[in-house]
Amino acid sequence: MQLQDVLFREGFGTRRVCLGLVQQGHVHWRDASGAWHAAADASVELELQGLQLRVQGLEWVCHKRVCIMLHKPSGVECSQKPSAWPSVYTLLPAPLRQRPNKGAVQGVQAIGRLDQDTTGLLLLTDDGQLIHRLASPRREVPKVYEIMLKHAAAESLLAKLLHGVVLDDDPRPVCAAGAELIDPFHLRLTLTGGRYHQVKRMVAAAGNRVEALHRSQIGGLRLPADLAPGHWRWLESADLALVGA
Repeated sequence: MQLQDVLFREGFGTRRVCLGLVQQGHVHWRDASGAWHAAADASVELELQGLQLRVQGLEWVCHKRVCIMLHKPSGVECSQKPSAWPSVYTLLPAPLRQRPNKGAVQGVQAIGRLDQDTTGLLLLTDDGQLIHRLASPRREVPKVYEIMLKHAAAESLLAKLLHGVVLDDDPRPVCAAGAELIDPFHLRLTLTGGRYHQVKRMVAAAGNRVEALHRSQIGGLRLPADLAPGHWRWLESADLALVGA
């Protein structure tokens, strides 16, 4: 793929902007030996996947598709057009936000959402088919939540959640796939659904209240302990296999 097209595909601007970046000497690429080269020709052919670039000082590894995990902090919305809080997308570098359309997807999109006060594991991609597969309720991908409760809980709370509670928008009981009390105020809950405010509503229907909520796992993929709030990293094929992608 020509370097100009690589830069455009990776989200560094329009084709004209990408051409200008090369012409102004702002682009370097790294060969297999690790040596950096100033890009003098925007039409030079390079292999996209794994290509290492330095664009205006930003070092960048190219990917044919974006699949990343982000440790969502509190106080940001999972929306491209937030209403009251900053967008979670502002935590990502500009190339991820500016990648050109792939079908119906512009840039990267979150696979599902977390409330602004909920923290934890969030997956984002520019692959529309992957979004559909992982977000579909028919897939029943388990998600694990760490919940700090307002009131001390007993085993009776677990029984209610596992056997099913009734929410105000559906007369059919909604059951947790798993529930464990780590201590009287720390509940670990596993759900396969994704209804609006489902965790908070289920805990309320069971007679308690969520004081803090954190998603620690999706499928078999856990949020790494060394990934700080507000930080992100690329997902490898082994990571994607853990969520059934």
